[in-house]
Amino acid sequence: MSAIGGTAADQSRTVPAITHDDRVPLAAWVIAAANVVVMLAVSDRYGFQQDELYFLVASHHLAFGYVDQPPLAVLLARTTDLFGVNPAAIQVLPALAGGAMVVLAARLAALFDGGRAARVIAALAVAIAPVFMATNHIGNTTPYDLLAWTVVTVCVATALLRDRPRWWLGAGVAAGIGIEDEYLVLTLLAALVIGILATPAHRAVMTTRWPWLGGVIALVIWLPNLVWQFANGLPQLTMASVLHQGNSSAADYAGGLPQQLAAAGLLGIPLVIAGFITLWRAGQLRFLAVAATLVFIFVLAWVPGKVYYADGMLPAVLAAGSVPAERWIAAARRPRARRAAIGVLALVGTVVAVPLALPVLPIASLHKFGGATANIADGIGWPQLTADVAAQDAALTRAGQPPTSIFTGSYAEAGALDVYGGRYHLPPVISGHNTFWLWGPGNASDKTVLYVDAEGQLWWWFANCRQLAVYNPPDQVKNNWNDLAIGVCTGPTGSWKTLWPHMKHYD
Repeated sequence: MSAIGGTAADQSRTVPAITHDDRVPLAAWVIAAANVVVMLAVSDRYGFQQDELYFLVASHHLAFGYVDQPPLAVLLARTTDLFGVNPAAIQVLPALAGGAMVVLAARLAALFDGGRAARVIAALAVAIAPVFMATNHIGNTTPYDLLAWTVVTVCVATALLRDRPRWWLGAGVAAGIGIEDEYLVLTLLAALVIGILATPAHRAVMTTRWPWLGGVIALVIWLPNLVWQFANGLPQLTMASVLHQGNSSAADYAGGLPQQLAAAGLLGIPLVIAGFITLWRAGQLRFLAVAATLVFIFVLAWVPGKVYYADGMLPAVLAAGSVPAERWIAAARRPRARRAAIGVLALVGTVVAVPLALPVLPIASLHKFGGATANIADGIGWPQLTADVAAQDAALTRAGQPPTSIFTGSYAEAGALDVYGGRYHLPPVISGHNTFWLWGPGNASDKTVLYVDAEGQLWWWFANCRQLAVYNPPDQVKNNWNDLAIGVCTGPTGSWKTLWPHMKHYD
């Protein structure tokens, strides 16, 4: 095993085995534990995020796949039945996934021959990166996807850098489970293969059986969902096209790279720059440099409006950047001053990022920040929306025109009405959005349809549609669910069964 930065010729010589101490220091474990505690402490402050509502409903329609994701995250959402349906329950596993990423970042720094300080810096940088704070407290696919990327990277790096080929099997298991959560892991696998083939120090490993055995394991784990995709007309291809069209505006392209850097945080930005330089300079690490570069370019070119799709590579890049950061501290006459500088960057970056990434601000004050807190505020107002819809349902019933079904424009609204609507005894809730369309209208009647945010879909197919109210979240909150029209449609031109093909929209 040659030192980091060795050449292909170095690899061919027989050298004594080197013993590496790759242990994660206690400080990194403490940072990870603190990260989990913080995530859980704020988990129920605002309410369910829209994907969580959707996943809760989907968890009672278990299948090997869904229109917009594989089955794993939905299956994990079903665990909330053990603890009660509340935001704190659905966010336990994402918080633990975030803590695991912090530990694995320290492990990556060790694999890159970083000392104790580098390992702690890597753990800290991942814990406070705004993108990870914003995603690891939400019960959707993203936390598990990010963890899968990190585990695969650790396994591949261990196999290559520590000459432990059996770790390829672990990479295969992690990749297969990751694909059952989110198809983005396929991007990582392709980038890693290209990176290894492009790196002379590791190219020969592709002629051994171990990477291929790992690939077979991943394929076997993915197979049930892959069969589901083919059986249902490959809806993920439609979703990929829609995501590209909706996230590739001129503004998305212009803001892609700055947003990607901002996602790393104030401490993370210099570490990302140093990390890329380190990965490209070190011959043994160049496979990760190629992989990370390809992933970032692909995301910035294909879906720049979803820059976080590339952030599965961020722990590795931050860990690589922590190694020169450690050397920078050690080379100083006054290392304490440099350690303090890193601490200040971490502290200031955290103070700036937390209100935008975590639900910590008082709800009544959010409107003062305009759209800056729109995404984090998406969990606010779902019980109130349900109450408003129930009020319109009751008013129509009193007027002798009881609604026979409720149709929503989004899976979020349908999920909210399903989760919160039991106490109001609402009529069946249906939607044409993503997998709700696949589930169909069931036995819902089309005689009198109460709609939420869906008049544009229905008025073509009903003789009469009229708006009854407009919903806005409480406390003047600005989020992605303002100005939702609530109304009623009567006089359908056909039954739900005949109208249903026209209700479909994947996005």
